[in-house]
Amino acid sequence: MTSIARSAWFGAKAKTGLRSDRGWLRALRAGCLALVVASCQFLGDGPNVSTVAPGTLRPNLSADIGAKEHPRVVATYGGVYNDAGAERAVASVVGRLVAASDDPSQSYKITILNSPAINAFALPGGYLYVTRGLLALANDTSEVAAVLAHEMAHVTANHAIKRQQRAEAKQLANRILNDVVQDSEEARKAIISSQLSFARFSQVQELEADAIGVKTLAKAGFDPYAAARFLRSMAAFARYQSADRSASSAPDFLSSHPSTPERLQIAVRAARQIGAPGIGERDRDRYLGQINGMLFGDDPLEGFVRGRSFLHKALGIGFTVPQGYILENSPEAVLASNGSGTAIRFDGADVSGYSSLVDYMKSGWINGLLPESVRETTINGLPGVTGAAITQGWSFRIAVLRIGRTGYRFIFASRSPNQAFDEDFRATIDSFKQLTPTERARLRSLRIKVVKSQPGDTPRKLAIGMSGVEPSRRLEFFSILNDLSPNKAIPAGTAVKLVVD
Repeated sequence: MTSIARSAWFGAKAKTGLRSDRGWLRALRAGCLALVVASCQFLGDGPNVSTVAPGTLRPNLSADIGAKEHPRVVATYGGVYNDAGAERAVASVVGRLVAASDDPSQSYKITILNSPAINAFALPGGYLYVTRGLLALANDTSEVAAVLAHEMAHVTANHAIKRQQRAEAKQLANRILNDVVQDSEEARKAIISSQLSFARFSQVQELEADAIGVKTLAKAGFDPYAAARFLRSMAAFARYQSADRSASSAPDFLSSHPSTPERLQIAVRAARQIGAPGIGERDRDRYLGQINGMLFGDDPLEGFVRGRSFLHKALGIGFTVPQGYILENSPEAVLASNGSGTAIRFDGADVSGYSSLVDYMKSGWINGLLPESVRETTINGLPGVTGAAITQGWSFRIAVLRIGRTGYRFIFASRSPNQAFDEDFRATIDSFKQLTPTERARLRSLRIKVVKSQPGDTPRKLAIGMSGVEPSRRLEFFSILNDLSPNKAIPAGTAVKLVVD
């Protein structure tokens, strides 16, 4: 949650509140956080190329689209991340991959995005993006090369343009069905069929890029098994981040990405066609040396998630969610869920135009507010107000705590409210406080620290030195971050990543 663009955070989006922010509930109601963990992602609200006939491209169209969308991508993902080591790590593989790709004449513009999310994607015109979160999860040069080779395959195959054209054709067909077909049930079935067809079309593109990427990877001299290895790491990290550890792993049939097991099978099969494991360059030591000291997790300007606590140095505030909740920080808000159907949103709003917090609570930004539930309160010396709302099958508990002109808002939501729901709401808002100068001074960014293992080192022993992680989860986190078995000794001299402050 950023403290920079106050006009954005405290502005129109914040003021409209529950009325326009239903999306966060849809994203969380399955009990999972909206961490993007995919090998690539096309922008859903990307450029409109409907004037281009299928199969035809006007000159420079791809480059124009990429140039137009690039500033929006950078702004959406927290800006460009400038780090000399990380830049060298990426640049060192690009030339080799381009020379080995299906179109060596294609030029590329690669940007490292200042986002902790694990993501990479491509835009038309050779615009490639990787997040620093992805670079932190990778353990050698070949894994980064596998990601870039996959994205280059999307560019050379013109997947973004084809996907946009296919999406527009689907939208047109659905509109015609709704307007022309009299039988609403038949129209609904036809629309679902077209949605499945489009989802599978996108999945086929992903699998095609996987296969092309592995071949390019091997041709450039890198370990062809790196793609499968990194897919496994991403899946493990996704499970670690999931708030609902028991949630079904069945793939969403309308997802644009194939399930990880399917992609793993194709990646391994493609690598086996090239040779047995052990071939190609991995270059673990040099890669980890290049990302040593890289920022990890949240950008300091957006506050810090430390276990179950959110702390913001610049704003001087903090709070803690109860056991079982997992926090996610984003530029717009702090989100959390607990796997039992409770979702939390924390953000801020300018309340200077209201004579009291009660007036603000009743000013119309909450749909379904129960007026009789609104109560004034004081939390750790700060004036506040609480209330409840019911709308569209959801029950809400809302609190607004005031510091100066700013109202800090907690919104809890559940379809099945019970005593635990109310207790968690109360415990969370009771934990909200202003940080002392000492607490603010002690808040430091998390960074990657690379060390060499000593004789007798084990994952459990090294994990003790990790920061920013709940003690009970340090071993799991260390093992995933380093792609090491938690129960096996680490050979002496192995480069491993720690997260420290």
